[in-house]
Amino acid sequence: MKSAQYTTLIAAAELAAHLSDPTWVIVDCRHNLADVDAGERAYRAGHIAGAQFMHMDRDLSGVRTGVNGRHPLPQIAHIVATLGLAGIDDSKQVIAYDQNNGMWASRLWWLLQWLGHPMAAVLDGGLDRWIAEGHLLTAEEPRVQPATFIARQPTPTASAGEIMEHLDDGALTVIDARAPERYRGDVEPIDPVAGHIPGAINRPYTANLTEQGLFKPAPQLRGEFQTLLEGSPPESAVHQCGSGVTACHNVLAMAIAGMPGSRLYPGSWSEWIAAPERPIARG
Repeated sequence: MKSAQYTTLIAAAELAAHLSDPTWVIVDCRHNLADVDAGERAYRAGHIAGAQFMHMDRDLSGVRTGVNGRHPLPQIAHIVATLGLAGIDDSKQVIAYDQNNGMWASRLWWLLQWLGHPMAAVLDGGLDRWIAEGHLLTAEEPRVQPATFIARQPTPTASAGEIMEHLDDGALTVIDARAPERYRGDVEPIDPVAGHIPGAINRPYTANLTEQGLFKPAPQLRGEFQTLLEGSPPESAVHQCGSGVTACHNVLAMAIAGMPGSRLYPGSWSEWIAAPERPIARG
């Protein structure tokens, strides 16, 4: 009997039941902006059995040019090669996890959706939840059989030009996933300019989570995003953050809510501010 397909989230107990399934590929996406090698060190020290590591900067992002943001999308040929070396093809169920809340794992989830591989899910609660439920870690590196990943036509993304074109007409609902103080421009610990895209609505990605660090139930997420969109369709939503990573968390949350079709602005704030002619709002 064919096993169920997971396309948004998976619980720790469900993943534990599939650790020996050869059609599953598990990817450790742990990362730390302040110490970009911390995730890989943590992986070497202990990870879910069979998991491979993908680095946010080297594997899941492209080359920075100074005007395309801090985590630009990888070239398709590069990410296709990365996924193939990880043994991912059309037959594989992919599970991504990070240390806890899914902010890094959702980037790999989004990249796979972008390239037409829907069988991808994020471990709800991440490694913290895995450990809390009594599941084990290993330092043993997996043996990987490379495969051929075939990318489909990428799903549409939003651009700075499109957002500029629709700044004042209400056609787009730009949703900013950063913390409120960064959105307001009170502080900016990462990028050289503080503030937000004019008209953007702030929904920190952490608003998708319960106090236990799990994603909120689908009906609750649906109600919250419907309120945010004020009657506009999910397709009008454009998600952004500082660099296009945590915004993927909001894309995932809308998918969990049964509201597909929202888009990512990959360059996000770090790209937006690279052109001085683009307007900035504060407060």
